[in-house]
Amino acid sequence: MKAATVHEIKQELLASSDKVLVELCLRLSKFKKENKELLTYLLFESHNEEAYVEEVKQLISDEMDALSAGTNLYLAKKTIRKILRIANKHLRYIGSKQAEVAILIHFCYSLKNHGIPYKLSATLNNLYNQQIKKINQSLLALHEDLQYDFKQALEGL
Repeated sequence: MKAATVHEIKQELLASSDKVLVELCLRLSKFKKENKELLTYLLFESHNEEAYVEEVKQLISDEMDALSAGTNLYLAKKTIRKILRIANKHLRYIGSKQAEVAILIHFCYSLKNHGIPYKLSATLNNLYNQQIKKINQSLLALHEDLQYDFKQALEGL
């Protein structure tokens, strides 16, 4: 079965009644946890983006704290990738470049200050450098004042 395009789905949703839309959303939320998380963000948390960003930062910090500095590098890599996947999932929900920069800077600071020798592992070092590149690319889309503020925070990395 071929999936419809976004334009076709939009046209069909515009033609649907409110009751049908509610039923479709509820049915969609039953199939995947990620769909339910996105709906939760859109309905309950999107009005206060700063608080949501702080929650995500706290989640990253908690996950990093659960990772002990004495953990072997293989397990540390797996856990750090998991933390980054969680952060990226929440970044997709938010869809804001400012939030993306703030969360990724926090991730990099957490990784750097945790005590894991990430520079000894080519994989972790590349992962860290990719996040710095991603931050720099996202900075270009922000207002000049925000760019200056985030560049100040980025210099510590």
